[in-house]
Amino acid sequence: MLFGVAMNRSLNSEARAGVGAAFVLLSLVAAIELADGSEANYLGLTAAAPFLAAAFASWREVLAIGVVATVFGILFGSIDLSRAEVDSGRVLTVVLNMAGVLLATGIAAAVGVIRQRQTTRFAELSRLASVAQGAVLRPIGPQLGPLSIAGRYISASAAADIGGDLYEALDTPYGVRMIIGDVRGKGLDAVRLASIVLGSYRHVVYERADLRAIVTDLDRAVARSVGDEDFVTAALVEERGGTLTIVNCGHPAPLLLRRGRVIALDPPSSAPPLGFRPVVRPRVERLEPGDRLLFFTDGLAEARRDGEFFPTTDRAWRLVGHGTVADGLASLESALVEWVRGQLDDDIALVLMEYIGPMSPAVAVPSWEIGGTNAAIG
Repeated sequence: MLFGVAMNRSLNSEARAGVGAAFVLLSLVAAIELADGSEANYLGLTAAAPFLAAAFASWREVLAIGVVATVFGILFGSIDLSRAEVDSGRVLTVVLNMAGVLLATGIAAAVGVIRQRQTTRFAELSRLASVAQGAVLRPIGPQLGPLSIAGRYISASAAADIGGDLYEALDTPYGVRMIIGDVRGKGLDAVRLASIVLGSYRHVVYERADLRAIVTDLDRAVARSVGDEDFVTAALVEERGGTLTIVNCGHPAPLLLRRGRVIALDPPSSAPPLGFRPVVRPRVERLEPGDRLLFFTDGLAEARRDGEFFPTTDRAWRLVGHGTVADGLASLESALVEWVRGQLDDDIALVLMEYIGPMSPAVAVPSWEIGGTNAAIG
C-alpha cells in the first residue's frame, strides 16, 4: 500500500493512468482466479499488465508492475501446484505462464525505454522550437511612443508553437513602425523565411525614411530566398505625430476601432505579396486618442465553423475595444477558439495597438505620406 502511494505521488497523469490500468487488470484477474477455484487458469492474462503500463509509464514503473504480476503469478501458481492431484502437464502449464509473464515484462520494459527516449526527444525538440519561436518573434510592447501595443501568436498545432506568421514593432527615428506578415507554407522552411524577413526589416526600418523603400528591400530579400511560388503577405505601419501610414502587400486589411465603430482600412489599390515585386500606395489616417488598430494574419480571416467564417468585424469592438490591449487579444483568442471548437486550420498572428495621444510636439509629416506624390516605388 505504501509502495503504491509513493509511486502514485511521483508519477505524472499519463503514467498514473497506465499504472492504474495495469493494477485494475491484475485485480480483475485475481477476482476471477478466486472465483474459479484453486486452479490457476488465467495467469497468462497478467502478461498484459506490463504492456498496459508501458503505453504510458517509464520502464521503471513497467518493471514494478512486472514484479507485482510475477508475485501475483507465484502466489496463485503455488496454490494451484499445492493440490495433491496435480500432474506434470499442469506443472508445465503454470511454469509456461510464469515464463510468459517474465518475458512480457522484459519486452514491455524495453518498449518503455524506447517510448521514454522518444518522449524526451520530443520534449527537447519542443523546447528548441519554443526557443526558435522566441528568437523569431520577440515580445513587443507594452508601449512604444504614443502607442500601447501587444502581440499574440496562436499556433494551430498543439505539438509546437512555431510557424511562418511574423510581427515586429520598433521605435525608430521615423516614428513607431510595425510589420505583420504571413509566409506561404508551414514548417521549418516557413520559419526560415520569416526569420529572413524579420532580420531584414529590423535593419532597414532604421535606415529608410519611406515605407515603400522598405517594401522594396524586403521584396528583394524574399525573392533571393524563395522559389517562384513562395511569397510573404505583409502590412507595414508607421505612426508619426498622430498620423498613421499603412502599406499593404496582399495582407488582410487591418481594422480601426473608433468610438464604437469598426472600419476596415483597405489599401487605395491592391498589391501582390513580397516576392512578386509589389507596387504599393500608402493609406494615411489621422489618429484620435483612444483609437485602436487590430492587425491579423489569414488564420483569423479564414477561421470557420461549419463553413461560417468567424465574424471578426462584427465582434471586434466587443472583444478588443475595452480593457488593455493585452486583455483585448486574450479575449479575442478565447472567442476564436470557442468558435472553431479548438480546431484551428492555420497559425494566427495578432497585433493590437491603441493610440494614447500626442506625447510631444507633432513631428512634421513627409509629403509622400499625405499624398504629395502618388508615385509608387517598385
